Amino acid sequence: MKNITRLFGLTLLLILQACSLQPVAWTPPVKPALTGAYSENNLLANSEWINLEGYVGPEDIAVGPDNYLYTSVHPSNDFSTGKVLKVSMTGQISTFCETDSWLAGLHFDTSGNLIGCDSKRGLVQIDPAGQLTVLASKDENGNTFKIPNDVDIAKDGQIYFSCTSTKYNFSTKTARRIILEAKPDGGLYRYNIETKTVETLIDSSFFGNGVALSQDDAFVLMVDLTKYRVLRHWLVGEKEGTTEIFIDNLPGLPNGISRRADGSFWLGFTTRRSDALDKLQPKVGLKKFVFGLPKWMQPKQEQFGMIMHLSATGEPIKTYYDPTGKIVSEAASIEEHDGYLYLGGDLIDHINRYKLPE
Repeated sequence: MKNITRLFGLTLLLILQACSLQPVAWTPPVKPALTGAYSENNLLANSEWINLEGYVGPEDIAVGPDNYLYTSVHPSNDFSTGKVLKVSMTGQISTFCETDSWLAGLHFDTSGNLIGCDSKRGLVQIDPAGQLTVLASKDENGNTFKIPNDVDIAKDGQIYFSCTSTKYNFSTKTARRIILEAKPDGGLYRYNIETKTVETLIDSSFFGNGVALSQDDAFVLMVDLTKYRVLRHWLVGEKEGTTEIFIDNLPGLPNGISRRADGSFWLGFTTRRSDALDKLQPKVGLKKFVFGLPKWMQPKQEQFGMIMHLSATGEPIKTYYDPTGKIVSEAASIEEHDGYLYLGGDLIDHINRYKLPE
């Protein structure tokens, strides 16, 4: 009788989990072949590791005025707390700020303040002494930034940042929910440092993620992870205030994006495209069923290292891979500094360092 009761309880739980997902049908485009600029190689297998002393989740990396790497981490499998680490180029680690939260996006302003996307507080500023101040926790309409994601800063000091969701707090389960629901949420925002107000630039995203400004601050890019694309929002000129696709139908799940000194961009990927996920997206009932399954029965994220070099106008130039995922298992963010790429991710316990060919 006890076994029957347990089985009934488990079945009821799975049904409730499945019913909690409210997805829409979306049919992804046929994924591109890995040819031309997408041709597969094993270049990232030459990367080195900078270990993080047991911490996990260097989702973004910023180089400080002191030439140290700064990254936010959390304990393994616990996204509810965390700290910002200060890492020397030789791998020595110290704590810069005890945030009691995980910060996704990080970027230094011209005054040496670290601007971050705090999973508990919203858009925050950490001064050079490690003191944290909340800049914005809601948009102009009162929607809470529950998953602020990435940030970049214009030459005039204005702060541009994305928010994945104003509905859900972050967890790996929430990430799966947002991808499977395929509904617009969050968006792209600008924080005015003078008026201390927030302005919505793109009202909604599909797992809005990485943010990067163009070299002349004419436009800002935002990654739409679920839709395998990058959007461009124009800030000046004839197209000011309009949004268009910068690059579409990417061969992986795009995550972080950063600008190079020459105006081109680095685009990082969580992993490559999954045929199973693409086939699942149009099927609402099946998506609900999969979401209701116990975690151990759900598809796992493939370990597959992948970054892409994009031109200033959105054309793919070259893609770098670790197909085995043994050295670079994900590349959620990319920070270029002194001839190296520093790669981060939300599930790894190290920073990858890749020497760029001369």
